[in-house]
Amino acid sequence: MAAVAALYNEFQALGVEFLAISTDSRFVHKIWQEVELSKMVEGGVPFPMLSDPGGKIGAVYGVYDEAAGVDVRGRFIIDPDFVVRAVEVLVPEVGRNPRELRRQIQAFQHVRATGEVTPSGWEPGKPALKPGPDLVGRVWEVWKP
Repeated sequence: MAAVAALYNEFQALGVEFLAISTDSRFVHKIWQEVELSKMVEGGVPFPMLSDPGGKIGAVYGVYDEAAGVDVRGRFIIDPDFVVRAVEVLVPEVGRNPRELRRQIQAFQHVRATGEVTPSGWEPGKPALKPGPDLVGRVWEVWKP
């Protein structure tokens, strides 16, 4: 979360908003913000941290572990039409990559704006693919892994 907060201005420039949701209480969030996060990122996390006691939101998104009473760490890219476009769920021992998150958001924005599709590892400014029958058997001409 702190790594995303460190790049928050870059995400805002893309028109992205964040919500952090966990089963922790708002009091735990407040202490975590004051004691931990504010030392990692100046001013702490600049987006809302919401409390989901009982894991109702986590259950809807498939990350609530009922036996443990906690949400498993995950991230969701939700487009302007409220469609979930990407999900990443990792065990706590492995951190997520906010630069990859940014790249994926840029790819989804490119797809939405152009109707093109982005191949694996696509970066802004690199060729995208125009779907259609003319592409079949010719992807190799446009994209190299």
